[in-house]
Amino acid sequence: MKDTNCGYCMRGELLDKFGIFVCDLKVSSLILFKEQSHPGRCIVAYKDHVSEIVDISEEERRLFFEDVAHAAKAIHAAFHPDKLNYGAYGDTGCHLHMHLCPKYKDGFEWGGTFEMNPGKTFLTDAEYQEMIDKIKANL
Repeated sequence: MKDTNCGYCMRGELLDKFGIFVCDLKVSSLILFKEQSHPGRCIVAYKDHVSEIVDISEEERRLFFEDVAHAAKAIHAAFHPDKLNYGAYGDTGCHLHMHLCPKYKDGFEWGGTFEMNPGKTFLTDAEYQEMIDKIKANL
């Protein structure tokens, strides 16, 4: 099931507002978050428009978390964060997804909860592509 008002479902202009599609995983899409105050921040979004982790089968949950782990390993290899934070929110955008937010000692928001969208760091198209290439090389 897809929701025509959801950026994760429809991609295109809706997704372009906040992210860049990187690739499909087993049951998810990997998306580079455009706001890069945390270098390498990505989102793993489930393939269908469901709201809750309990809305999918046990097998689909296992595969979703395999996708999250696979993306996390690629982010670690590509960007060498000191810690990767995971956030699953969606009070208003009810599509099952998880933010993978690299944190760096003495860096932005180290020791605290990451802000959803600090709106501070945006890159050029070439810089985004370089990040995507690094991630893909490590998937």
